[in-house]
Amino acid sequence: MAQTLETAGQKPQAFSQVALLLPEPCAKGTSVIQRLCEKEPPAPLPFLGGVVAGCSSVSVVFPGAVSRESCCRFACELLKHVLHQRHQLPLPYEQLVYFCRRAAQVGDMIKKPPSMDMASKKCQQVLMELEGVLQHLEVMFSLTLVPRVLILLGGNAMSPKELYELNLEGICVGSAEESLKTPFCMRKLFHSLFIADVFSELKILPVVGTVVMLQGHRNCGVDWFRPKLNYKVPTRGRKLTISLSSDGDISISASSPQVMTSAWEDYIWFQAPVTLKGFHE
Repeated sequence: MAQTLETAGQKPQAFSQVALLLPEPCAKGTSVIQRLCEKEPPAPLPFLGGVVAGCSSVSVVFPGAVSRESCCRFACELLKHVLHQRHQLPLPYEQLVYFCRRAAQVGDMIKKPPSMDMASKKCQQVLMELEGVLQHLEVMFSLTLVPRVLILLGGNAMSPKELYELNLEGICVGSAEESLKTPFCMRKLFHSLFIADVFSELKILPVVGTVVMLQGHRNCGVDWFRPKLNYKVPTRGRKLTISLSSDGDISISASSPQVMTSAWEDYIWFQAPVTLKGFHE
């Protein structure tokens, strides 16, 4: 049975890791897509090149129900993409993982200069922390419906320099078998971001800390994210809201989605206990 994100939770689902091809951070007014991996990825998705100054929201409407796996993928890939586009990672996440592992293998055979060895260790540390956040995001999405996700760059959780909000409140959630396919949803999402051009006019951001926050049911049982009962979404700083919703024929299993206006009363904010530190080469 389908349900909107305003309703109670669903049975946990397993999530799969699928590498995505992301573009290089854009210089002003440019959009560059590079393939640095030796293995050609299957069916690469279109991604954004950059936000026109003043653009504060992007809306994407899916023609049907969306699975929790897709919602989790939206959050994880947006986090990786924002970190790269805002110059907190020198390469897209999957490419950085590939080259760090390759460098580690070569380093086992060839003695590296101290500076290169230090950079390699820093890269591995950043990737380990980011991978941990991604894994716990998957756990969170399996335990509870997640209506909103925040990616906060610079400053602190109360007063960030930049705020990226993923709003999933309008999504109609269905089972994996009855929902739109995840690759289709990803293409539609990032094509909309590409058209919106949401990063090209931004100045290069120095290395800062990144905080991830998300909403979930207060009794979801998560033990890694820290509950923040009195948290208020910051109103200062540059903010981009990406709002996702479902439309069209949602008559899955001959049942209409349920809408509950008071469903969010038991949902609170949770904060990742790790601040992701960006780094430059």
